[in-house]
Amino acid sequence: MTETQPNSSMSDTAIRTDGGTETEESFRQRLRSNPRPAALWTAVLLLLILPEFSRFIDWALTLGGGVKFVLDGFIAAPAWVGSNFEESLGFLVGSVASDVTALLLLFVLATLLRGYLPLHPDSKLGLELSRSRRIWFERSFLTAVFAAVTAVLVFTPLGAALRNEAGFYVGTLDSLSEIQTLISRETIPNHGYQTADGSWEGTFLGLSPRYAWLTRFLVVWVYAAIFIAWLWRGYNVFREHYRSMDWTPRDDVVDNLRNHNWGIFGLAIVLGFIVLALFAPTIATYPIQENIYEPYSGDSEFKYFDEEAGEVQTALHGDANLDSRSQGEGSGTVSINEYDDYDRYAPLGTTTKGKDMMTYIAYGAQTSLTIGLVAILLAVFMALLLSLASAYYGGIVDLVTIIATDSIISIPIFVLVLMMSVVFSQGDVWIAEPMDGGFLLALIYAFAYMPSMWRSIRGPSLQVAEEEWVDAAKSYGQTPLAIMRKHMAPYVLSYLIIYSSLLIGGIIIITSALAFLGYGVTAPTPEWGRLISNGRQAVATESWHVSTVSGVMIAIVVTGFNALGDGIRDAIDPQAEANSGNAGGGA
Repeated sequence: MTETQPNSSMSDTAIRTDGGTETEESFRQRLRSNPRPAALWTAVLLLLILPEFSRFIDWALTLGGGVKFVLDGFIAAPAWVGSNFEESLGFLVGSVASDVTALLLLFVLATLLRGYLPLHPDSKLGLELSRSRRIWFERSFLTAVFAAVTAVLVFTPLGAALRNEAGFYVGTLDSLSEIQTLISRETIPNHGYQTADGSWEGTFLGLSPRYAWLTRFLVVWVYAAIFIAWLWRGYNVFREHYRSMDWTPRDDVVDNLRNHNWGIFGLAIVLGFIVLALFAPTIATYPIQENIYEPYSGDSEFKYFDEEAGEVQTALHGDANLDSRSQGEGSGTVSINEYDDYDRYAPLGTTTKGKDMMTYIAYGAQTSLTIGLVAILLAVFMALLLSLASAYYGGIVDLVTIIATDSIISIPIFVLVLMMSVVFSQGDVWIAEPMDGGFLLALIYAFAYMPSMWRSIRGPSLQVAEEEWVDAAKSYGQTPLAIMRKHMAPYVLSYLIIYSSLLIGGIIIITSALAFLGYGVTAPTPEWGRLISNGRQAVATESWHVSTVSGVMIAIVVTGFNALGDGIRDAIDPQAEANSGNAGGGA
């Protein structure tokens, strides 16, 4: 337990029953009374961000593009529903179905945002409504406002003007994201050519491509380690100087996890996997567009020293890939830590199609991380909503939820995912386009894993629904949505965190298995399972690395997520101190 600040007076603190103290000052007041630690930490954080500023902008644009894709899907849903009705029942019915679908979506949005209204519209209009009627009135009022705003944006020039304005700012940010960073490929280039005297041109400090790439690789990990350590320092600054309470149960969880060797091992692996995915453009040996996606484009041309001709010549990555294919005996295999005939260095060798494996592995991590995070976040959201609603209302709601989830659980996960992936992919739906089926796969995972996640938190949800503080909130007139959000959800979130960390490993395995079978994420988007499939015939040859390296990567990452899940589970468990002392830690 940390000591309270010396300048805190007894009038500003309250003694709690567990022996700790809790200040009555707001966070802003605590920040103003002691700004130096926060200012120092923020200044150093900005200094760390500045060298990689354009990379952070690129990440923000990528996230914004994903959000825009989802929003475009919701916007297109009414038109899609209307067109289906129009084909069978006529134009008038299709138009009505489209409008009704749009209003239903806006009503759902209004229901979620009603609690954040700064005022009550019925009071402003002088209406005297009961509590239930006030809720429905506010939802209807917000729906009408959203519908009016949508109509203005769609049917007036204002919408086009706003889209143009947004496009201008996005374009500006996109230009900023192209600025060279400290550890970018342009700053530390590794792709050059050798001259007749044996020296290298175009590489960092004239180093060979091997050492130039290794320099950039090491700088990435040093930067990531410093950044992560400083974020941890920020949590400790908040914990020591600005938290309202000098102790919370979260402190015990963090301390238990820090003493859990198996959990720390898993955390290190997971953080490494995330760094590999986020910094894939820098860690990759060559740009993915030139080496994998468009190897025959004009941008893929590069220089190399032709020993037979005794001069520097040019070639395309596509042609060089054909001569560097690792397909077993008799092929132009480029193994681990070797150069091909075009002076291209391959830290992990080349694939069966001659593409650089380090580039493939790095971007494959990006694919797996994106699919896993999207799937888990959606599954957690749906499972949380269902568990809280079924526990709060019970009765028919709980019964219907049980029947629906049991129907899904009755189908094996792999069979369900494979079946839905094939059906939607062959149906040529728009959600199958991003990441060559990766986004569709994430949605299928969310649907397939949601029932088991709901089942894992159904017990805690039923337990918290019977607690006295929930009954007290009901007696004070709080809405069911507010009670679920404020008084029930925090209690069950810890269970979801444990289960989520354990499930991501399973998602990575199934994604790889589907790619191995030729389904799920299709070419050219990199996926580790496809490497195993392509290289399985050459495992016993000099091209063994194709399947082996990707298989080892899958095993390490899945083990890391499982170890982290075990560590979090034992840290939250009241008996974690006893468990963490055991060999292996995660038992």
